[in-house]
Amino acid sequence: MAQVFLSIIIPAYNEEARISATLERVIGYLGDRSYSWEVLVADDGSTDETASLVTGMTANRPNLRLMSLGHKGKGWAVKNAMLEAKGEYRVLCDADLSVPIEQVERLLPPQAQGVDIAVGSRAAEGARRIGEPSRRHLMGRIYNILVRIIAVPGLQDTQCGFKCYRGDVVPALFRRLTMDGFAFDVEVLFLAAKEGMTLQEIPVDWYYQENSKVRAFRDSVAMTLDLLKIRWRNLRGRYRGREQG
Repeated sequence: MAQVFLSIIIPAYNEEARISATLERVIGYLGDRSYSWEVLVADDGSTDETASLVTGMTANRPNLRLMSLGHKGKGWAVKNAMLEAKGEYRVLCDADLSVPIEQVERLLPPQAQGVDIAVGSRAAEGARRIGEPSRRHLMGRIYNILVRIIAVPGLQDTQCGFKCYRGDVVPALFRRLTMDGFAFDVEVLFLAAKEGMTLQEIPVDWYYQENSKVRAFRDSVAMTLDLLKIRWRNLRGRYRGREQG
């Protein structure tokens, strides 16, 4: 498959309730763009009808592809899809569209120019968080403080599921990714910073979704332990040597 300008990567696990509407909205928006594009759904071993629904939609939509994987976690799904995608720019987009797809232009040139990774941020100046409970917001800010202390200083928000990677930096990052769960974002950004890549936080409008797959307390504990793993692996020299191509 020839390279396209933009790949939209949507990790999905048991998303039958919203995946069809999400894809209709994403494809409807991209269909009006002047650039070439593809949408790649990375199904993380769903046990519902997610894969069947996506397969049904691919019949008359050549720009839509399904990648079926065994269930290992969001990081696992994103890693495989990023490496499979063909885009000059590759955008991670959550299936709940908590950041509307229309904001993808903020992550692309000319608005985000000359950066390796455009990081959609709910905390950068100009960003908006709509409908988020105060308890959830507080837990997120505490986690970000830990991220800045332990792994990635300088970024106000590493966990927003809306990021754009230049295609030519994807192999050097995602082939080395070891985190299968939600902390994969931090590991990728840690590797990028270690390699001297350019990161830019881009303010986005983020809408809280009540049926999010994130379990606030349990996943926060697991993600914090993963931060310590990243730090430990770095001290042990596990992140040496950039992979090419």
